[in-house]
Amino acid sequence: MSKMEKVELTVLCLIENETQYLLQDRIKEDWKGYTMPGGHVEPGESIVDAVIREVKEETGLTIRNPKLCGVKQFPIEEGRYIVFLFRANHFEGRLVSSEEGKMHWILKEELKEVNLVEDFEELLKVMLNDSFNEFQYVVEDGQWIPVLK
Repeated sequence: MSKMEKVELTVLCLIENETQYLLQDRIKEDWKGYTMPGGHVEPGESIVDAVIREVKEETGLTIRNPKLCGVKQFPIEEGRYIVFLFRANHFEGRLVSSEEGKMHWILKEELKEVNLVEDFEELLKVMLNDSFNEFQYVVEDGQWIPVLK
C-alpha cells in the first residue's frame, strides 16, 4: 500500500485590527459568502510566501509576519485538501478588491449580521483559540462532519 496521496495546498489569512476583520465577499459558487482572503500554494512556493502573495493579490495589502495558527483539511478524490490558517495584524498598502470578491472591514461584533461561508465559525475557533490546532472534515455514512482538535 502506497503512503503517497494527492494533496492540494492552500492558505487563508485572518487580517484583523482591534475591532474588525478584513473579509472578502466571495462570489464563487463553491464557497460563497464572507470569508478570509487566500488561495492555492504555487508549485515550489513556500507556505508563508503563498499567504503573503495571495493576500496582496486579493486585498492590495502587504502583510508582515503572518502567524500560522492552524490547519483545515478535508478529503478529496485520492487524497486531501489542506488549508494552512494564518493571522496577521501588521499590514500596509491601499485596500482593493479582486475578481474573487469585494473586501470589507467587518466589526467583530457584527459577524453574525453578514452571510458568512458555511464553516466560518469553525475556522475562527481554530484561528483564535489556542486549544485547537486543526479543523478536519471526516466523512461518515456520506455525511461531512467537522471535527476540531
